[in-house]
Amino acid sequence: MTLFDGRTFNGWEGDTIKTWQIKDGVITGGSLSQEVPENDFLVTSNIYSDFKLRLKFKLTGNQGFVNAGVQFRSQRLTNPPNEMKGYQGDIGPGYWASLYDESRRNITLAMPDSTLIAKTLKPDDWNDFEILAEGNRIRIFLNGHQTIDYKETDPNIPQSGYIGLQIHGGGKAIVCYKDIMIEKLR
Repeated sequence: MTLFDGRTFNGWEGDTIKTWQIKDGVITGGSLSQEVPENDFLVTSNIYSDFKLRLKFKLTGNQGFVNAGVQFRSQRLTNPPNEMKGYQGDIGPGYWASLYDESRRNITLAMPDSTLIAKTLKPDDWNDFEILAEGNRIRIFLNGHQTIDYKETDPNIPQSGYIGLQIHGGGKAIVCYKDIMIEKLR
């Protein structure tokens, strides 16, 4: 099932005035001329639990903290506004295709092998990104190579939630997302 039709923000919520735009069939967030002031998310209006999410991303930036990510099994927070709490497939130097726990435990839960990332990543170009969430097991793939195989051991961590596209605050960066597809597993 397609999550992005290439033309509209149907099925998504977020700041589509200043932060998020659609250009040539691609969702873009951020700016290369102005620092992104804070984390910002474009979020699905539906909740997902077990799924295979596939998309393409491209991250470019030249100053500050150049970072983005894909939230999943996440909740929207009201304080601070626009923030999310939950798992994140991380995108950015030093964090490529890792698993982070955004605004909850605030730690990297699993890091990929840096040698694999060096061989697999296409900097400043389109990369295939896949997140496979089944029960308490989470796997992340970058350009067809598995980077993370994580098992959640805390039974209190929600195993369903929203999917969100992030541009991180604190840098001059643009993230682009396209070909966003999800397959529900149950």
